[in-house]
Amino acid sequence: MKVFLTGATGFIGGQVARKLRDRGDDVVCLVRSRAKAQPLADLGCELVEGDLTNSAAIRQGMEGCDAAIHGAAIYEVGIPKSRRAAMHEANVVGTEHVLGTALELKIPKVVYISTIGAFGNTAGRVVDESYRHPGGSYTSYYEETKVAAHRIAERLIGEGLPCVIVQPGGVYGPEDHSELGNMMSQVLRGRLPLIPFPEMGMNMVHVEDVAAGVLLALDRGKAGEAYVLGGQITTMRELLQTVARVGGKRPPRWALPAVLIKASAPFGRVVGPIMGFQPNLREMIRSSDGVTFWARHDKAMRELDYSPRSLEPGVRDMLRAEGKLPAAA
Repeated sequence: MKVFLTGATGFIGGQVARKLRDRGDDVVCLVRSRAKAQPLADLGCELVEGDLTNSAAIRQGMEGCDAAIHGAAIYEVGIPKSRRAAMHEANVVGTEHVLGTALELKIPKVVYISTIGAFGNTAGRVVDESYRHPGGSYTSYYEETKVAAHRIAERLIGEGLPCVIVQPGGVYGPEDHSELGNMMSQVLRGRLPLIPFPEMGMNMVHVEDVAAGVLLALDRGKAGEAYVLGGQITTMRELLQTVARVGGKRPPRWALPAVLIKASAPFGRVVGPIMGFQPNLREMIRSSDGVTFWARHDKAMRELDYSPRSLEPGVRDMLRAEGKLPAAA
């Protein structure tokens, strides 16, 4: 199979590219810079230079392919308003370009990588793929753009696009440089004495399980269906305590009072980076304080034979891959 892939230089997309090549598929990657995409070339991927606004490059890469996987997006929470246009261009306009081109070229199989975040704050409920974002308000601009992109995918499916949507949860794994990944690293260095937003709810999933789920959706998913790709429904407190326990470190026991973070919000441009957050602390608080992004992945297990690892084995695998697992473990 020849597969067109966006987002291959990213955290999830890199694993997808590797798994496709491991099983012998030809992979064409849309990349912004050939120099930064050298690891993909080393895997044997064909590189097409361009970004999500470059319709000609998208068409060039996709022509002659048997399938397309669209995973490119900007994932950041707490960005200033000055960066919203770039996020909208990538997440919303880019999705229209890629999936619209797939429809025009009549690509037989398409997978769009959405997110559990497209459900929004589930307010303590564990939802499934039938749940719809209520609209009206969003916890972050990222969420708003991913809701819009998800709806674009659904609209194009209605126009005949043979697309399967997958919705990963909170993704972790080796070499995760996100804010959450940095927080886990701080725990392992003993530099996180207090847990921020301890009751924030997530469905945490190892990046390799997400990549495996993307390929299962490509091979077995039913066009027009969506599948949550999760690992374990948990909270920030349980996640960080698990990382500490598996890593042989003293777990942080106490919560960082939300009132202190809220009091710092007006000074976010200065305080945010010091705390390891983006500068828009108000958005960070709105998307984290008492919020849950909980969804079950039963449908993917039932229909795709998806089999993710739970949190503790996943964290152990992550630390082992990074050379951070204690000898006794």
